[in-house]
Amino acid sequence: MVGRFDERFLDEIKTRLRPSDVIGKTVKLRRQGREYVGLSPFSKEKTPSFYVNDDKGQFFDFSSGKTGDIISFLQESERLTFVEAVERLAAEAGVALPAVDPRAAEQERVRQGLGEWLETAAHWFEAELRRPSGREARAYLEKRGLPEKDWARFRLGFSPPGRTALKDYLIAKGARPGELIEAGMLIAPEDGGAPYDRFRDRIIFPIADARGRVISFGGRAMDPQARAKYLNGPETSVFHKGHQLYGLAEARKIIAAAPAGETPPLVVVEGYMDVIACQRAGLPAVAAMGTALGEDQMEVLWRHHPEPSICLDSDRAGRQAAHRLLDRALPLLKPGRSFKFVLIESGKDPDEVLREQGPAALKAQLTQATPFVEALFLRERDADPSDTPERRTALKVRLRKLAATIADPDLAQAYKEDLLSRYEQLWPTQQPVFTVGAAAREMSRRRWDKEKSGISQAGSTPEAKDASRRLRVSPRPLAAALALAAVRDPAVIDEKIELIGARGFGDEKLDGLAQALVRLRYEADGQEFDGALQARGFDPAMLTLLEQDARRAGVSAPFLQESGEHARELWCQAFDLLMQLESLERAVEAAARDLDRERDSTALNALKAERDHLRKRLNSDWAHPEETVAVLPH
Repeated sequence: MVGRFDERFLDEIKTRLRPSDVIGKTVKLRRQGREYVGLSPFSKEKTPSFYVNDDKGQFFDFSSGKTGDIISFLQESERLTFVEAVERLAAEAGVALPAVDPRAAEQERVRQGLGEWLETAAHWFEAELRRPSGREARAYLEKRGLPEKDWARFRLGFSPPGRTALKDYLIAKGARPGELIEAGMLIAPEDGGAPYDRFRDRIIFPIADARGRVISFGGRAMDPQARAKYLNGPETSVFHKGHQLYGLAEARKIIAAAPAGETPPLVVVEGYMDVIACQRAGLPAVAAMGTALGEDQMEVLWRHHPEPSICLDSDRAGRQAAHRLLDRALPLLKPGRSFKFVLIESGKDPDEVLREQGPAALKAQLTQATPFVEALFLRERDADPSDTPERRTALKVRLRKLAATIADPDLAQAYKEDLLSRYEQLWPTQQPVFTVGAAAREMSRRRWDKEKSGISQAGSTPEAKDASRRLRVSPRPLAAALALAAVRDPAVIDEKIELIGARGFGDEKLDGLAQALVRLRYEADGQEFDGALQARGFDPAMLTLLEQDARRAGVSAPFLQESGEHARELWCQAFDLLMQLESLERAVEAAARDLDRERDSTALNALKAERDHLRKRLNSDWAHPEETVAVLPH
């Protein structure tokens, strides 16, 4: 924010005015492709080298090296202040100026005063780098492949070892110690002693805002034994670390100078030297100055590029930083607004790659960037083993929950589909979806053929033969009732959907249907549910068989006679009880297998008693909360 003009206000002006119209009032422009070209208003030339690009909202003057937007054009061409330029453009755009806040105006006056001292300090640091005291700093920069011809471009400087060298210089210029403390250049001791320089014996990297104004400094220690290798200025009224990005002003120039129709990747790196190395290679790059990217910084990045590339070291720290960014950025994603991830090979940083292999090598790695959704899936996939159904289901649950954190509903749905599709590719469904499709029809045909042929078992009554047939092919009645209710009202499974995905309805004959219902509950709209279920192999004719099996559940399925929320509550109670019964039955089987080895039937008898008690309760009128609690095993 600049005084009373925030970014939204300035963007509103820029969206209403075309640069070619504003600049065309003072510069004769002619259209050339997607740009406008004319003679530079800042230097004398015969061959036009002044370009205006409406799509980028920028002008480029290759004769003088100046570039910027319509505000900076008026500042440069007519020597207007920032406020004067904005006021003129606001009137031209028909945008009302925000009201003047006296307190905000005073704060802006103070900030401007601090900014002037910061700018003066930057010039002094630059001069110190070229003096005898900066000899070792110069040697270090040259060793890092940064020649003297580029020092001015990035305004590199040096702070000598003296405790008050900068302080003495600025006070001699008229500064007050309190101002320099507030600007972050001096440290005030807690014991009340005299303030002293914050940066001593360090290479200085001026930190500028998006318009190129110095707002703080970063320093690299020359002493290898220094407590902090890199030191940044503190939070001040002009410098908010969570809002700023090192190198943004220069990165904007590189983006603006790109040929029409080309958008170079905006690279987010970790250190000052990485930013400088990338920008020297023609890559727009910025850094968060040693902290994780915050929401404000993400918004700044997205204003300049729809999909910045996060370029991190491939070591553990780099991967952890990427993971933190995934979590922080996920809720903020929107259509056309995301991130990509690049993990530099061999544990090198971008500066090392550029020095050792050249720009082509780094640019090649940038083209192999991993999309956000893929990076998210890989992180979750590798977080825990996936060697059991329970662990795989837990992964699926995490993926769905992560997708749901995206605020934009359409993008959240797209992420859910993409993440689950990647999951299905790893573990495709092995069994056919619910055997009431072709397999079930074949089973039904065989049952009918048996009945027609009169095949019987010796010594069995017709009722016994029918029971035998049903036991061989029919699911457990309560399980069938639960499945039938879910087919009629798919929303009934929502509360238990994760458990159903892992354990089905308590009968393996219904596992396919359970998986289909779970999947379709996430994938299909309610009005399309029946058709989607049929497409997955559910034969409507087989619903009759399911109903017949469910009817035998009797009083253990009261939810079939109810509707609405009450029916769903009863359904969930029945499901919980059936899951408990299934667990007890498995425990009984395990205890029976161990009986010969342990030769003690006490545990087996106790489990059988508990199982039989639960069976009895399921076949009685259990549908009352106070009675159901008594059924739960202790």
